[in-house]
Amino acid sequence: MVSKARKAELVAQYGRNAKDTGYLPVQIAILTEDIESLKKHFQVNKKDLHSMRGFMAKVNHRKALLSHLKDENYDLYLATIKALNIRK
Repeated sequence: MVSKARKAELVAQYGRNAKDTGYLPVQIAILTEDIESLKKHFQVNKKDLHSMRGFMAKVNHRKALLSHLKDENYDLYLATIKALNIRK
């Protein structure tokens, strides 16, 4: 889970203002932070299949948000994936 303080940092970094939590790059950044922390969890706990289901839901949600952002604003999409280092 992403802490409140870390979420506030991500909103400040990727949002248009400090309370802009609905902005697509902010949502993608928060999901990415959550996904990265879960990756570390699964390296230690390989048999935790119950949490893997939630992990896959987060990955699919991020994928859908990225697809929507790509269709709506391609330049912002490129900037977001570059800033978050999502795709090579």
